[in-house]
Amino acid sequence: MNIKVKVLSRNPDDYLRETKHDIHRLPRNYDPTLHPFEANREYTRALNATKLDRIFAKPFLGALDGHSDSVQCMSKHPKSLSTLLSGSCDGQVKVWNLATRKCVRTLNAHRGFVRGITVDRNCEYILTVGNDQTIKQWGMEPAASRELEEPVNTIIGKVSTVDIVNVTTKSQRYLHRSITTGRILCMLPAANRLTSGYIKADPVRSFTWGTDSIQSFKFNPVETNILASCTQDRHIVLYDTREVTPLRKLTLAMRTNTVAWNPMEAFIFTAANEDYQLYTFDMRRLDEAICVHRDHVSAVIDVDYSPTGKEFVTGSFDKSIRIFPTTESRSRYILCGSDEMNIRIWKASASEKLGKLDKREESTVEYSNKLREKFAHHPQVRRIARHRHVPRSIYHETKIIKEQLTSRKRKETNRRKNNKPESIPVVPIKKKAIVGEVE
Repeated sequence: MNIKVKVLSRNPDDYLRETKHDIHRLPRNYDPTLHPFEANREYTRALNATKLDRIFAKPFLGALDGHSDSVQCMSKHPKSLSTLLSGSCDGQVKVWNLATRKCVRTLNAHRGFVRGITVDRNCEYILTVGNDQTIKQWGMEPAASRELEEPVNTIIGKVSTVDIVNVTTKSQRYLHRSITTGRILCMLPAANRLTSGYIKADPVRSFTWGTDSIQSFKFNPVETNILASCTQDRHIVLYDTREVTPLRKLTLAMRTNTVAWNPMEAFIFTAANEDYQLYTFDMRRLDEAICVHRDHVSAVIDVDYSPTGKEFVTGSFDKSIRIFPTTESRSRYILCGSDEMNIRIWKASASEKLGKLDKREESTVEYSNKLREKFAHHPQVRRIARHRHVPRSIYHETKIIKEQLTSRKRKETNRRKNNKPESIPVVPIKKKAIVGEVE
């Protein structure tokens, strides 16, 4: 009688551990017929990973205490990730070391509010503007003595300045300092063209369009000759510093507080509006918003993009900070106090572990992320991932806003039913807030 015997033959060298702390390698057959309950096991693992992600969500890292009044503005160092500058309503400017979370320098810069701070591209000077109608230039390195520091240059303006931004052109020849002074957007001379002492520097260029004052403005980080400004009369105006006249003007139903450019896409910018929403536009086509971001229950006062351009963070009068994906209308949020005289540091990913991970931890995190992504649309996983303990004030305001939106939709539907067909056109939400556009 002949008997066939199949023998498994493996090289023992493939199963040797590099160290005694490594786990033993085990063979596995990936044939789906041998693993009929694989989907059930992966769903359970995805559910557990989502629950653990919410359990270990601790976004707050720490606070920078030291200001004696409300923090009015902040600025990042262009080359040092651990350096942060902040200005308060009492005129003080502080330089912080984020690694040690300590203040390394204090400047008594202005009398009244500090409206803007910036650092030049060569990291040699700090420029500040305030309500005292002055623009001051400070050395980056602190003075040797502990006496009261004096500015290197002081520019005396005619009106109060709203903000200051530093931008370098592509040719790297000129360093523009742009400020908003009342109704006119000015470009001041570069740092090496300023003399010491108190001076009255004339602007290199001035731009104006409209009769109301400019509230804020931002330069495009990719195309540095393009800038967008927000005015008090509900306009968003686009300028090109190479042109004599402005490019385009967009009018919204309510006032826009500030704008932010996408650092990875030159034509995309997001506007923070008083109607509790944010609008992402393509500057080549302003007749319709790309996306409308909703979740705030009060006016949105600030917005800024992440370096990747995939997310942006917003701040609102409802005392919440929200993180929005650029292509989605919904967000995740964290709480923060606005006038509590400190700066708070938060993690963008609340449950992410800080520090370096070893290989086993990296593989576990990647596997869990892939499982959550695979089962993201399952009802139970989606419910746990989206669940947040919302404060009572935001919860009640959200209910009121939903009732108002439902009532408006019901009213529009009833008006269409009781009027002639097509007499009341259907306006999509991406166009409702746009009043007009001027080229």
